[in-house]
Amino acid sequence: MTNIASSAVVTGSSRGIGREIAIALGNLGFNVVVNYASSRTAADQAVKEVQAAGGQAVAIQADISSAADRRRLLEQAVSAFGPIHLLVNNAGIAPLQRRDILEAEEESFDQLIQTNLKGPFFLTQACAKHMLTNAPDVAGRRGNIITISSISAYTASVNRADYCIAKAGLTMMTSLFAVRLAASGINVYEIRPGIIQTDMTAGVKEKYDRLIAGGLTPIARWGQPNDVARAVTAIAQGLLPFSTGEVINVDGGFHLRQL
Repeated sequence: MTNIASSAVVTGSSRGIGREIAIALGNLGFNVVVNYASSRTAADQAVKEVQAAGGQAVAIQADISSAADRRRLLEQAVSAFGPIHLLVNNAGIAPLQRRDILEAEEESFDQLIQTNLKGPFFLTQACAKHMLTNAPDVAGRRGNIITISSISAYTASVNRADYCIAKAGLTMMTSLFAVRLAASGINVYEIRPGIIQTDMTAGVKEKYDRLIAGGLTPIARWGQPNDVARAVTAIAQGLLPFSTGEVINVDGGFHLRQL
C-alpha cells in the first residue's frame, strides 16, 4: 500500500460522489469515516461497500453546518481510527430555491453558505489543527486536505448565485490553507468536478445530454463519480507531493476555451 496514512474522513459520503470516494479509499486500505447528515440506511450501505473493497469503515452522523456536529465528527473519528491523515470536504447541498439573482432571498442564501462554505472552512480548520499533532512520515508529511468544489466556482449561473458564490469561496479557502499549512507537511487541494451523473443531476439529464452532444465538453460524455474518486486516490497515495493549492479539473475539458 502506497498511501501516506490510513485514516480518512469523507463528508457527505453516504451517496453519490462521496460514496465512490469512500469506496476507492477502502480499496487502498484506508480506514474511512463515512459521514452522513440524515440517511443512516445509505451510510450503512456505504460502510459495507468500503469494507468489501478492503478497508475498514464507520458511519458517523454529523451536519457540517453545525459547529457542535463538526466537533463531534472529529472526536468520534479519532476515537474510531486514531489520527486522521486525510480530510475530503465533499458534503454540500443544492439551493433551496432556484431564483434569478434579482429575486434571491436571504434564507436560502444563508443556509447554503452555512453548509457549503462556512462548514467546510471550519471543519478544515479543526482538522488541520488535529493534523499538526500527527507524527510526520519519513517524507515529513502529516496529511492531505481535499475539497470537492465545482465548475460553478467560475461558471456564472444567475439562478443559483448562492451555490456559485460558495464554490468560488472554496477555491480561495484551498489557497489560504495551502499557504498556511505547506511548511507543516500538510498539502491542500481542490478537485473541481464538471457535469457528473448522480442522483442530484438526474433532474437535468435531458438538458445536459443535449449540451454534451452539442460539444459542451471536449470529452463528450457525462462524468462519473468514480472519475472524481480516482483524482482523490492519486492524492491519497502521495503521488502529488510537490503540489499544493492545486486545482484538479475533472470536467471533461469544460474549462478549456475554444475557437
